[in-house]
Amino acid sequence: MTAKSLLTALLPLVCDLSRDLPEGERYRRLLDAMRALLPCDAAALLRIDGEWLVPLAVDGLSTDTLGRRFKISEHPRFEALLSSPGPTRFAADSDLPDPYDGLVDGLDEHLEVHDCIGCPLFIDERPWGLLTLDALDPERFEPIELDALQAFASLAAATVNAAERIERLANRVEDEHQRAEVYRQASGQQNREMIGQSKAHKRLVEEISLVGGSDLTVLITGETGVGKELVAQAIHAASPRADKPIISLNCAALPETLVESELFGHVRGAFTGAMNDRRGKFELANGGTLFLDEVGELSLAVQAKLLRVLQSGQLQRLGSDKEHQVDVRLIAATNRDLAEEVRSGRYRADFYHRLSVYPLLVPALRDRGRDVLLLSGFFLEQNRSRMGLNSLRLSHDAQAALLAYGWPGNVRELEHLIGRSALKALGSCKERPKILSLSAADLDLPTGSVEASSEQPTAVPVALVSGDLREATENYQRQLISACLDRHHNNWASAARELGLDRANLGRMAKRLGMK
Repeated sequence: MTAKSLLTALLPLVCDLSRDLPEGERYRRLLDAMRALLPCDAAALLRIDGEWLVPLAVDGLSTDTLGRRFKISEHPRFEALLSSPGPTRFAADSDLPDPYDGLVDGLDEHLEVHDCIGCPLFIDERPWGLLTLDALDPERFEPIELDALQAFASLAAATVNAAERIERLANRVEDEHQRAEVYRQASGQQNREMIGQSKAHKRLVEEISLVGGSDLTVLITGETGVGKELVAQAIHAASPRADKPIISLNCAALPETLVESELFGHVRGAFTGAMNDRRGKFELANGGTLFLDEVGELSLAVQAKLLRVLQSGQLQRLGSDKEHQVDVRLIAATNRDLAEEVRSGRYRADFYHRLSVYPLLVPALRDRGRDVLLLSGFFLEQNRSRMGLNSLRLSHDAQAALLAYGWPGNVRELEHLIGRSALKALGSCKERPKILSLSAADLDLPTGSVEASSEQPTAVPVALVSGDLREATENYQRQLISACLDRHHNNWASAARELGLDRANLGRMAKRLGMK
């Protein structure tokens, strides 16, 4: 590697430091420059988030990698890289499992990564994340000088630092780490992240950010399983009340006789079994947020009492005449059409209008396009860790099946499907594999419930075929790519954007399919 080649690779990044680029584009350019300088089969930029490594950009790895969250303590190679002050190259015969085994894009075979280099990134002398390079050829990185990677890592750190400073100056988002820590302390739960890159998901995130900073009552609507509770938690985390508790109550999980006690509390002797005074959810949420799930299940009598609390901030525990003043921000969720419930007389109009000050619709999974692959990656990594596997991945036909399915049960259905399929696939193995691939047959998705997504590429008619599923899937991929190229007059970059792929990944896929 010459000084000229190093300078050629680094100059575009130096120019980018002064430009206001979207975060994703800045990181994509970073990986493009690194792969030009240090040729490899796959590269990734990962950020440290507590005990996890979160992929921010990948090139040459499967799409679902972006949805994965790697627990550092479960990946000894990541631990070794983060404990080193500079670049580290692993021997080809290293017995440390590689977290990217089976994730190199465009390969159906269970090929393992053989040549690996990584380098930690430091910002303000504190570890920030990792740059990783991987190759299937065990001698690919033999001629590479680690000093060149160290020089690149220093500029990469400056790029990341610039991106974060611009983001703060533009006041686009709050500090994610601080927000996550506050949420964990307030809720006592592990951080749960909203994952997605589709337009529908981004619009939802923008609305959460907008309404989160206010004190408006929010009514979250959407189908069962879309993640309404997760949205409520995100609104709370984005609010000035984030350092206070968020208290949840599922209104459908309690008999009507107990709902009032749960909401408003009771005093000793208020009813049989009330042995002590007890605070209700409103008092527990004082200063913070109360999330009422399945709010459409509340009776008319309870609606009337809730309306009084929302209007005055005053409540009485059951069996008591004493007033308690509370300051609570209310978020409610339902999968019912409450406007129709009002028209039919099953719901109070005044209570409905008090709830729906800011209505927020959570999109169905089938309307989120390729987000299904990112979410799959998140659930695959969870199950890989739970099952003690080195790698858990999706085959190409499994990815195609996930994208084609209509998802009546939404994200919850996807989560259960991945867990169930992984367990069944592992149980069918005679010997415990190092890399477990889930095929479309393992997923065993029902047919006949496909609904087109506004985020997915235009559908391409496919002739019914019999025989090999992989051959049918590859034929469909060829038709999809060809139709997309025709629409964009053979502009591969534009076609890649429509298909949700990197241009390099599309090129590799086309080559594998015999199209280039």
